[in-house]
Amino acid sequence: MFGPLNSQFIGDRNTMSVKTILVAYSGWSSAQRPLKHALKIANHHDAWLTGIVGHGKSHVLRLFAGQMPSEVFALLKENERKEIADAKDTFAKEVARNNRSHRSDFLDVIDEDGGTVASFSRTFDLVVTAPHTTARDEEHMSASPDLIALQSGRPVLIVPKEYDAPGLSTHVLVAWDGKRAAARAIGDAMPMLEEKGKVTVLTIGAKTPAGTDRLIQNLRHHGIRTDHLQSSKTGSIGNTILVTAQDIGADLIVMGAYEHSKFAHDVFGGVTTDVLEGMNVPVLMSH
Repeated sequence: MFGPLNSQFIGDRNTMSVKTILVAYSGWSSAQRPLKHALKIANHHDAWLTGIVGHGKSHVLRLFAGQMPSEVFALLKENERKEIADAKDTFAKEVARNNRSHRSDFLDVIDEDGGTVASFSRTFDLVVTAPHTTARDEEHMSASPDLIALQSGRPVLIVPKEYDAPGLSTHVLVAWDGKRAAARAIGDAMPMLEEKGKVTVLTIGAKTPAGTDRLIQNLRHHGIRTDHLQSSKTGSIGNTILVTAQDIGADLIVMGAYEHSKFAHDVFGGVTTDVLEGMNVPVLMSH
């Protein structure tokens, strides 16, 4: 069922690297922590950093677009233009503080041939953003990291808006269920895993997924100090991942996103939803 993790899955440590990072705007109202974390990664890998802002209808426009006077509509559009300008200015200032203005740019997705943040993300090594905000003045332009992971085919690093750390992560928790999305997430995370001090592979339930021993062995072949932790469920699987990360002091979670449909997760809940709602350390997701 689960064969060796060959170069197609893991890649070669000499060829895999993070050189292009897309930072998707998600409010940045809490001290720009996701942007600052993306800059740490860019500094570490000497990567190009691109900021992007998406679009959608604001809460007011969704409710009253057909009823409001033209001057009110114009005022709302002007406020939107100002928000984009403020986002661009914030991005430029943070990048300048890190002396990376020469290796960065900022885009408005509306200018990119009618694309979306998710479709534009497909050309980057890594996407960094924050959890989707529900603030009414930011929601319509806030990135949805779960949808980006689902639609882009690229790894998405979600950084909590209140997260603050002096450096990059050193202890990674890998949530492993033996399925395709988890395998994809590990492959996408390899440039990071190879540099970390420790990786803990977490499996949940009474039965260990087939191939777990081989996974650990092959991670060790990459020079990664890897341990295995089998855990019983603590509430939901998502909650078990979060509790375990806290208990062992992990400062990054790597996991697959959406083994079932996005609709099912929205209606019934799921691991992805639970983790995004309760996370307090960065989470790297792939689908």
